[in-house]
Amino acid sequence: MTSATPTFGRVLTAMVTPFKPDGSLDLDGAQALARWLTTEGGNDGLVIAGTTGESPTLTHSEQIDLIAAVAEAIDGPVVAGAGSNDTRAAVELTQRASEAGAAGILHVAGYYNRPSQAGLADHFRACASVTDKPVILYDIPGRTGRKIASETMLELFETVDNIIGVKDAAGNPGETARLLSLAPPDTEVYSGDDGLTLPLLAVGAVGTIGVATHWVGCETRAMMEAFFGGDVAAATELNRSMMPSYAFETGDEAPNPIPTKAMLRVLGLPGGPTRPPMGPEPDWVEIEAKAVLAGLGRS
Repeated sequence: MTSATPTFGRVLTAMVTPFKPDGSLDLDGAQALARWLTTEGGNDGLVIAGTTGESPTLTHSEQIDLIAAVAEAIDGPVVAGAGSNDTRAAVELTQRASEAGAAGILHVAGYYNRPSQAGLADHFRACASVTDKPVILYDIPGRTGRKIASETMLELFETVDNIIGVKDAAGNPGETARLLSLAPPDTEVYSGDDGLTLPLLAVGAVGTIGVATHWVGCETRAMMEAFFGGDVAAATELNRSMMPSYAFETGDEAPNPIPTKAMLRVLGLPGGPTRPPMGPEPDWVEIEAKAVLAGLGRS
């Protein structure tokens, strides 16, 4: 277990994108939420305009305005989602996000068109070549339809200086352990699945890019401190206390980020509605949000 501080810290939230009641972008709300998450909410930094941030429904200009607003609002690092299944678009977004104040870039595998591994490698190289910011790959085959093969990641870690790691939402800690056993020692794996964060820490992950960290960021930080401090039993107990939060954050009837936006409403924090086709929000979601908070000992 390493105690070295990773590039962006240990606890980052993939932040929702606040919208106004009419569905327009709420930049003031985004800044207020970002400040809360990084002061009172236990987060080292934030990932902006990712899947939880409803990036599929944001225009490129909205993404850049959002990244710039949050980067202005907080002292911690802003990692910008700049992914696309169109390499030209991803390259443009990478350049613009870097200029807008992002400290790092998150690039998801090309989705829907399911490129080959060679195509994925060329895509990531092209994106990384237009920025001097650290780049994190995002492996989430359940959404993209294409796994980034470990061999592809190893090649990129070894040959592209600013590709530093991966947000791992592939759901296979055993394969992550194999990846890390072969990767350069400074490779950084961030958990991209809250329910697997502790198992991934056990095989060498450095932190998390979470969703439930919108409301259990402090508990997640305590779990990290316990784990890296050698108190695995305490880390396990903290993880157990957050299991209802992990179960709440997404589901077939209320997919991410619908539950998180309901939770933020209960907490009195900016979030607003989701943009179609997300929604509508089932009636039970806010009730369940209050129950989750009560289970954490909060009113």
